[in-house]
Amino acid sequence: MLRSATRLFAAKRVAAFTPMRALSTSMPRFSDKVTITLPESSFEMFNAEKPSLEVEISKDELIDMYTKMTTMRRMEMAADGLYKAKKIRGFCHLCNGQEAVSIGMEAAIKETDHVITAYRCHGFTYLRGGSIESILAELMGRKTGISKGKGGSMHMFTPNFYGGNGIVGAQVPLGAGVAFAQKYNGNPSVTFALYGDGASNQGQVFEAFNMAKLWDLPCVFVCENNKYGMGTSANRSSASTEYFKRGDYIPGIKVNGMDALSVYRACQWAKEWTVAGKGPLVMELTTYRYGGHSMSDPGTTYRTREEIQHMRSTSDPITGMKAIMLENGVATDADLKAIDKEARKVVDEALKLAEAAPEPSLSEFHTNIYQPGSEPSVVRGREPKELYYY
Repeated sequence: MLRSATRLFAAKRVAAFTPMRALSTSMPRFSDKVTITLPESSFEMFNAEKPSLEVEISKDELIDMYTKMTTMRRMEMAADGLYKAKKIRGFCHLCNGQEAVSIGMEAAIKETDHVITAYRCHGFTYLRGGSIESILAELMGRKTGISKGKGGSMHMFTPNFYGGNGIVGAQVPLGAGVAFAQKYNGNPSVTFALYGDGASNQGQVFEAFNMAKLWDLPCVFVCENNKYGMGTSANRSSASTEYFKRGDYIPGIKVNGMDALSVYRACQWAKEWTVAGKGPLVMELTTYRYGGHSMSDPGTTYRTREEIQHMRSTSDPITGMKAIMLENGVATDADLKAIDKEARKVVDEALKLAEAAPEPSLSEFHTNIYQPGSEPSVVRGREPKELYYY
């Protein structure tokens, strides 16, 4: 079940955790539930029965999901502006358009469950407990960043969230390893190991599939299919684009990844499956990124502006969630506008704090390499004569 908005906006740091002001609106809070029937097209199955299309969810949860989704997009828009202002350097991968993936997944799992993903990780970091300020500060290489300004866009972590990984596909076997640890230690939890369609053809992905099935690990391998691996469309790189069938001996499910409730229901089902000891699953979430692969990619040389606009106008996850809430009497249009306004305010305040933060000191360059207590006496720097002493 989705954690409350107040808990979401607690700023969880790697080393310490300090509270951050929660979003607040003037709307009443509800505890009653609504039942929403998903479209038949929400799921496509491979060697498994389709989950129920009935989603029972509280109005509180729906408001919370919308709030987080709106805030996440505002945060990524702020990062977009910082990059264009040259305050963020290097790689920066935004998730605008793909918010339903992380929102729906996080709604279906608990803090004790595990998530590992690739480099488009800002939204997951936020939902798994990272504060907006710490994420934006990290992007700018500031001392208050979630990785102390030393990780950047691709290396962000919170408890039970293992990044943010820059090596394409490398997080998939790591995710299998996390799931192995869960099973070995008898922890009734699940690991969601996400990768993109661009990483789907790597050998290490299939090796991880094999080990996970051999040992029936509680791991859900999630292909976040946004149609393009960098600038290459899926049908130009993959002989088969039915990624949910790639597990062969592992059952699969294809999900409408532009609808947060479809992702929510699929991840509920996937957790129940894996925790029950049935072994791993392969899940394909069909989604779409509005921007380029990274901020350095305009995103329009390999697809048309018309295609992007069509997806924005017909499949936007925030617009879809808004329509569901209005249709089911969860909130009024004025309520939703109040959420949007407060989200903008919270992100703007976090942005000011992040920009005002200092850069890490030079003494931090050689810290956080080893587990405390296991450090050698000396660490070599960039050149043989450049030495750091503990």
